[in-house]
Amino acid sequence: MSLKQQIQQEMKAAMKSGDKARLGTIRLILAAIKQREVDERIELDDVQTIAVLDKMAKQRRESIAQYQAAQREDLAQKEQAELEIILSYLPQPLDESEIDALVQAAIDDSGASALKDMGKVMALLKPKIQGRADMAQVSAKVKALLGGKQP
Repeated sequence: MSLKQQIQQEMKAAMKSGDKARLGTIRLILAAIKQREVDERIELDDVQTIAVLDKMAKQRRESIAQYQAAQREDLAQKEQAELEIILSYLPQPLDESEIDALVQAAIDDSGASALKDMGKVMALLKPKIQGRADMAQVSAKVKALLGGKQP
């Protein structure tokens, strides 16, 4: 079963159980997936679905930070609840040592030696790490290693 089909099944289960908060978030997820499918005229596979979920999670994290800065804990808690549901569909996050190993392997595989080669390294890393690590942190690690400074 694809990730998209799993999400659709969970929507039906949430409807039957009357879990309105979960149902609302799942509908948001399916709407984002459908929007991308319509925009690009394709059927999303699991990797592309994970990219959509990863983007949604990033948006929620940014919203939580903004709401907390504005001292709107009620809205921050709502976003946090949505984030937890979105994260439940993403693969298990990588720990620091796994990320470091993948970054080093990508640098070795691409033959990158300078900052100008960062695009090659990120192109190798993105499919392996998408949805499992914060891409901004990974990018900073790659930049530090290629620039000669330790992260």
